[in-house]
Amino acid sequence: MLKGSRGAGFSTSLGVATKVSAKKSTKNHVEILTPGENVKSASVSEHVVRTLLTHVDGNYEVHVEHDIKIPVGCGLGSSGAGSLSLALALNKVLDLKMPYLKAAQIAHAAEIKCKTGLGTVIDATFGGFQIRVEPGAPGIGETEPILASEDHVAVCLSFGKIPTSEILASKVARQRINELGGDLVEELVRHPSIHDFMKLSRRFAEHLGLVTVRMRKVLQETDRIGLECSMAMLGETIFSVVGRDQIEEILSIFCKYAPSKRSVIVTDIDFIGARLL
Repeated sequence: MLKGSRGAGFSTSLGVATKVSAKKSTKNHVEILTPGENVKSASVSEHVVRTLLTHVDGNYEVHVEHDIKIPVGCGLGSSGAGSLSLALALNKVLDLKMPYLKAAQIAHAAEIKCKTGLGTVIDATFGGFQIRVEPGAPGIGETEPILASEDHVAVCLSFGKIPTSEILASKVARQRINELGGDLVEELVRHPSIHDFMKLSRRFAEHLGLVTVRMRKVLQETDRIGLECSMAMLGETIFSVVGRDQIEEILSIFCKYAPSKRSVIVTDIDFIGARLL
């Protein structure tokens, strides 16, 4: 539970909504569906279900359906969102009466175990714009806020996936992350604004050396007109946080390079955090 990441991020209104049903069975069985999405592995969701089933007597047949509204594997937190929403929903369905933070900790642990993320769950638990000043699961890691308003929106252009597990397993990548990440977090704590978040996020992305050729073309164009953009961690995705009056300007660039209509999303900042619907 002490493992995690220092960094910063924000929660979006578009994410993952999860439906769960469970019934008694002669043996445990888990079915996980992601309609409309080509998801090769559901290891994180399976880990969450198996963990929660250790808290009940007997066996269950569990049916899970993730309604995913964001590109999968592209650095926008779909794995963490699915993990957290599943933990909260299954906790309710099984009537475990587990405290909210305990269920969130199980979701965080599943992400760590499967190497799909380090900080998404704690951000999604509390919502808004957060600086993760100390690593760890929700209730253990420490966060500080970055002030944002309902006028702010996130605009994202996704080209494709970067396997998070491969990056997190790479000694070279971890070294580059550790070289600069901590210093940037401390600088952001001293100046906790959206402008500084975008500026420092871009510095971090450039330091990691993961910006692809097609991402570079977009960044060069947005740089020329003074639009602050960066790279989502970890995915071949460019994003910016702008006021609503800037949406059309940034969309005019993103849509020009987008491989499909689904590649571009505009979403509000979510200030509530994950919850039952």
